[in-house]
Amino acid sequence: MSRGSYALGLVAALAASSSCTSESPKLLQGEALKDPESCRSCHASHVDEWSGSMHAYAAEDPVFVAMNAVGQRETNGALGDFCVKCHAPIAVLEGATKDGSNLAELPPYMRGVTCYFCHSVESVEGTHNNPLRLASDGVMRGGIADPVDNPAHASSYSRWLDRDRRESSDMCGACHDIVSPAGAHIERTFSEWQASQFGNGEAARVSCGNCHMPGRKAPIADFDGVKLREFHGHEWPGVDVALTPFPNREKQRAAVEKSLAETLIAQLCVSPPLADLTVDVVLENAFAGHAFPSGAAPDRRFWVELVARKGDAVVFESGVVPDGGAVAELGDPNLLLFRDRVFDAEGKETHSFWQAASYESNLLMPRPAPDHRFTKSYRVPLKAGLADRVTMRMWAQPVGLDVLAPLVASGDLAPEVVAAIPTFPVTTVEWVAADGYGCVPKDAFGP
Repeated sequence: MSRGSYALGLVAALAASSSCTSESPKLLQGEALKDPESCRSCHASHVDEWSGSMHAYAAEDPVFVAMNAVGQRETNGALGDFCVKCHAPIAVLEGATKDGSNLAELPPYMRGVTCYFCHSVESVEGTHNNPLRLASDGVMRGGIADPVDNPAHASSYSRWLDRDRRESSDMCGACHDIVSPAGAHIERTFSEWQASQFGNGEAARVSCGNCHMPGRKAPIADFDGVKLREFHGHEWPGVDVALTPFPNREKQRAAVEKSLAETLIAQLCVSPPLADLTVDVVLENAFAGHAFPSGAAPDRRFWVELVARKGDAVVFESGVVPDGGAVAELGDPNLLLFRDRVFDAEGKETHSFWQAASYESNLLMPRPAPDHRFTKSYRVPLKAGLADRVTMRMWAQPVGLDVLAPLVASGDLAPEVVAAIPTFPVTTVEWVAADGYGCVPKDAFGP
């Protein structure tokens, strides 16, 4: 059943029973309360934004579906609800699925991370793998201290959904830190934030919502008596994007590209040649409250492309990936690649996160971690010709093509999904000899 056909039927039913302008309260219950389309008549902007988000896409994502299928098969079902309890938590809570293998057969309100799921959170009972406990009282919780009575649902304030409270990050982080069945901490966005200047220390804290749910002054419901409030965005741009037709797909990609481009400070320094030309790339994770990349870092591929030219001739290059190629398979000894690597119990590298027993990390950590600024030196041999132009680009790929190839080979992932994986430009810096040796930009890190 598609979201579109299901939504039309639900909206018609809701129109006959309850609306924002109803004179007599008829509180939504059961399935109607749990479906995001129920929210549209009062919260159209919220639902429109959510509909194009990765929260809405969580159970539709073909990479998730393929990885879960392989994991269930390779573990003979022992993987259970490990994946789906984050990607379709309502389906798990209602007993509609045990392993996510039947998600396509379930009604859309059970798929994805929905309005009802987040706004029903009553307590946070851990730090990873979705330890959130939901209330069953039909009350929709939010960050508004004085909610207006309405005919759709009861409302109450919750510190878990107030982005100006530290606890709101505890709620987000509880699903965005993942420990594998074998005990490896394979996703660490929350713990990275906790160790950063954004989530620790005496300075004012910056919550997950402060960055990923930007605010604007606007009514948050289309209902008589609603005040002008702080409307929090519900798009949550990060790095992942929809890979199949989905609402607001181009808008989502543009928001991700903008977010990535605003994260790093980059500098390129070229020293006067002695034996060889020395090129230093300096990268600082200045504006993310977590590592760069973060989340499913074993799948991420963020890398530096460096090209030195003499006139039109290339005299040195690193990180140049051919069309359709996988950066992790370049065999480039100079490659600067930011990612995690995970290993099974025997110490063998694996892409199967359910086997992950340990990991090695090469990420740009957030301030004030000791390695939040990273310097990589390249040597351009003079015998290749003295470069008069050096260009550095950083690229970001949500999921590496080397991760996806086995899923295609097993028949669990369609090849066209791989072709839809974007490669986002993060930053570009260029040095030219005519400007003299030194750093570009000169004041990247202050005077």
